[in-house]
Amino acid sequence: MYKVDENYPTKDLAPPFPFREVQLKMDVDPRQQFEILPELGRGTFGTVFHCREKTTGLELAAKIVPYKKKKDRSDKVREIDLMSCLHHPRLIQLYDAFDYENKFYVILELIQGGELFERVTDNDFVLTEKACAVFMRQICEGMEYIHSRSIIHLDMKPENILCLTKTGNRIKIIDFGFARRYDPGKKLQVMFGTPEFAAPEVLNFDEIYFYTDMWSLGVICYMLLSGLSPFVGGDDMETMNNVLQGSYSFAYTSFEAVSESAKDFVRKLLVKDGEKRLTAKRALKHRWLAETTDQGTTELSVTKTKLKRYVIKKRWIKAVNTIIALRRMGARIDYGLV
Repeated sequence: MYKVDENYPTKDLAPPFPFREVQLKMDVDPRQQFEILPELGRGTFGTVFHCREKTTGLELAAKIVPYKKKKDRSDKVREIDLMSCLHHPRLIQLYDAFDYENKFYVILELIQGGELFERVTDNDFVLTEKACAVFMRQICEGMEYIHSRSIIHLDMKPENILCLTKTGNRIKIIDFGFARRYDPGKKLQVMFGTPEFAAPEVLNFDEIYFYTDMWSLGVICYMLLSGLSPFVGGDDMETMNNVLQGSYSFAYTSFEAVSESAKDFVRKLLVKDGEKRLTAKRALKHRWLAETTDQGTTELSVTKTKLKRYVIKKRWIKAVNTIIALRRMGARIDYGLV
């Protein structure tokens, strides 16, 4: 039986993965309970492996994160604590967690559909405005729940939205490493994130709030509809300046097939004054997400072409960054295999 958070209406969405109460296990070898299988991928902070629970045969993912500093450990403990209270079908689910021999082993729901932008640029996927609305509605559902738990994600970007399978359209929001619990009695300021998707208040080091995530959703939606990034510049400094100015345009070929309703949805998210942005709850009531008649079914072929270029560029950047990181750790690289 699945445990459902009674404070949040799931709208009859059957959760595909069991919700579990997880407590961090100290000095317990995770290999006693889980078989660690081949690597699935690696990022800045750790490596993800396919894994299997020995008693049940359940297929899972194991994110292994080494740490040396006390702050690195406390950051990971905070992330595990936040994830342990987030039980919703639109969010990746935590299954178990271990702190063993200066490494965290975070056991997670296995998601095999790939990143959102990779999914919509597959040759067999027909990208339409209606499809964009389906994805954005799910993202907003997940965000409404996160915010209802007094948590701000703070790292919403396409790489952190995965598709559950390679053929379906169900999404999962992942990576709560930057997430923070909101305390109305404390002023919350941060200086991290990806400039391309960061809200103006983050770059200004102003106080952040739930509306900070909604700016990022506006950027993601703009990109889904057009294949273009509204604020990206030649480098991070130029990108940040563009975000702070808050000016963007719909005067591109990609937007010719996009409805006024969709553009209005983006406009109401990409507002410099965070207090005036749509909340996740209000976003779900916007006519573009609520009324199927406002969603076009014409294939957005120009958008798909541009998104493919964006995905390829991001892959190259990620590959280069991985090589640089490995070289810093003293690894020998066979460039003939790259």
